[in-house]
This record gives sequence, structure tokens and C-alpha cells, in this order.
Amino acid sequence: MKLYTYFRSSAAFRVRIALQLKGIEAEQIPVHLVRQGGEQRLPDYLALNPAGLVPALVDEDLVLTQSLAIIEYLDEVQPEPSLLPGSPAERARIRAIANAIACDIHPINNLRVLQYLQHELGIGEEQKNAWYRHWVVLGLAAVETLLATSPATGDFCHGSHPTLADCCLIPQVFNARRFNCDLSAMPHIVRIASNCEAIEAFRLAEPGRQPDAE
Repeated sequence: MKLYTYFRSSAAFRVRIALQLKGIEAEQIPVHLVRQGGEQRLPDYLALNPAGLVPALVDEDLVLTQSLAIIEYLDEVQPEPSLLPGSPAERARIRAIANAIACDIHPINNLRVLQYLQHELGIGEEQKNAWYRHWVVLGLAAVETLLATSPATGDFCHGSHPTLADCCLIPQVFNARRFNCDLSAMPHIVRIASNCEAIEAFRLAEPGRQPDAE
């Protein structure tokens, strides 16, 4: 397998966590999202992923995009340890938490959105960061409520083992801390993040430990 990735991309971070949890080796091919105007916009990469986003996973002649689709593919080709365990209702809950992050929080704080705010709309650095923090805190507060109000929440987002939901949560927490978001009112998220960060698979997937880290 080959994973087209960028060390600081939270979507790529999710997939790296899943690969590590599964013990699946994948060659990392860096795609720098800033250098030369963004290597994701180069013709060779657009031929692979027309959206011009990372990650992309190549498995022989199969090309997959979208981090959650990639993770579910990995879970199906190598079922253990399962990232979507349990009954249909349990898997739906795990997907709901994952999508609350991947669909509701991340897209409006993606690098290309932040660049558009700055370069096209003339938003200053302080205003851009305020935008980021507002949507992250609002979104994570909803996730905190989902976690706090369900007996299915355990050491991790769902039960006693990491799932797809944790693969999504940890990169978002990493970014929240990077932008100095206040997580003091989110004890379940902070606790779960601490539990995940104690696991080697999560640590090995961290941005600072990637070959293209700057």
C-alpha cells in the first residue's frame, strides 16, 4: 500500500492511526500542502485524486480517497482489531461521533478554507484563528455531550478499545491544542485523548513523528 499524506493533515492523521492500529505497513508519499503553491494541485496528484486533497491510499490498482472511506476499507480487508465493532446500533453510534468531527468540524477549518479566508477575503491572522477556535469548540462541545450522555462511552469513545471515532477525535484534539482552543469544559474528550495518546499506535501516527515533519 501507498499512503499519500501530509504530516499535519488531520484527515491523513486519521488514516495513519488506523494503519498503526491494524499493523498494516504503507509507504508514505508526502504531498506538501503549502510548498510550491500546494503539491496537491500538481497534475500528477490531481490525476490520482481530482479533489486535490489528502489522503489518498493506493492498494495495487485500487485508489481510494476520503479518510473515513479508507479506514472502513482497511477495517474490511483486515477485520482485527475491529474499528467498527458491535451491533448495527453500536456501529451507527461510532460513525455518528466520527462524522460529527470529520463532516461538521473539519471541513470548515480545512487548510484550503483558512487560506481562502486569508488570501481571498483578506481576513487577518487573529481573525482567522478566532474563526478556527469558534467552530472547533462548538463542534467538540457537541461531541462532549454525545460522550457524556451515553453509557456506551468507556475508556475510549465507544467501549474499552479504540474505534473509528477515536481515529477522528485525536487529530481534532491535536489541532485544537495547536490553536489554543479551551478544552477545559470537555473532560470526557480530554480523558479519552489521554488514553489514546498512551497507545503506541497513536503516538507513531503523530504529525511530529512523520518523515515529512517540519
